[in-house]
Amino acid sequence: MRSEYDFCRSRKNPYASRLKRQITIRLDTTAVDYFKEMAAGLGMPYQNLINLFLRDCAMRRRRPVIQWPQEPSKRAAGR
Repeated sequence: MRSEYDFCRSRKNPYASRLKRQITIRLDTTAVDYFKEMAAGLGMPYQNLINLFLRDCAMRRRRPVIQWPQEPSKRAAGR
């Protein structure tokens, strides 16, 4: 490998901004631990694994099944 490289003719990738977007999301520790464990077994960063999983969901048009946990009603407990 060279000790010096000449980058005077290089140019920025014009498509780089379209490849990925940095965002901030909040994930519960159970989800993060799950993906970290799986990613370690696959030898890849867990953020990449989450991205691949979400991209697969988007391409297959998967819709989540949401079932909110039932909390005991405070009114019913006071009666």
